[in-house]
Amino acid sequence: MPIDPARPFLPVRIAVLTVSDTRDAASDRSGDTLVERLTAAGHVLAGRALVKDEVPAILAALEGFVDDPEVDCVITTGGTGVTGRDVTPEALERICEKMIPGFGELFRWLSFQTIGTSTIQSRACAGVARGTYIFALPGSTGAVRDGWDGILASQLDSRHRPCNFVELMPRLREGG
Repeated sequence: MPIDPARPFLPVRIAVLTVSDTRDAASDRSGDTLVERLTAAGHVLAGRALVKDEVPAILAALEGFVDDPEVDCVITTGGTGVTGRDVTPEALERICEKMIPGFGELFRWLSFQTIGTSTIQSRACAGVARGTYIFALPGSTGAVRDGWDGILASQLDSRHRPCNFVELMPRLREGG
């Protein structure tokens, strides 16, 4: 998609949240992949956390990031599958005032190009909570690459045309 070089690049302050029962800081390759990509793109890592696949733990971490004025956006990785322990979408539904269904739809379309029909097992989703974007990606490094490279790199770039998520940030808290 087109980048308008006449527009200024505005770095987004992004927090990364890994949801996993099995990973720790040393083995969080998907979180590392997100951090590498977002910082290489010129954005700011505003925070990073790792929590278990439990709605209260996910909500607590999301609440902390959403309430932090230094965080514009949260990207989660993990917990978007269909097993009993995968509860990231349920946590997003509790905290978000508005869901962004097109994010999950586009993610699965892009992912289909890479993993075929296995993408149907993903419940990638996104929403807005109190003026903060939250994007939930699956926990594999391939899914993180698909989500960042195929959607978020351009939508979190203020120069992307015809529109992008960054230009809407000042209006996310508007009442209606």
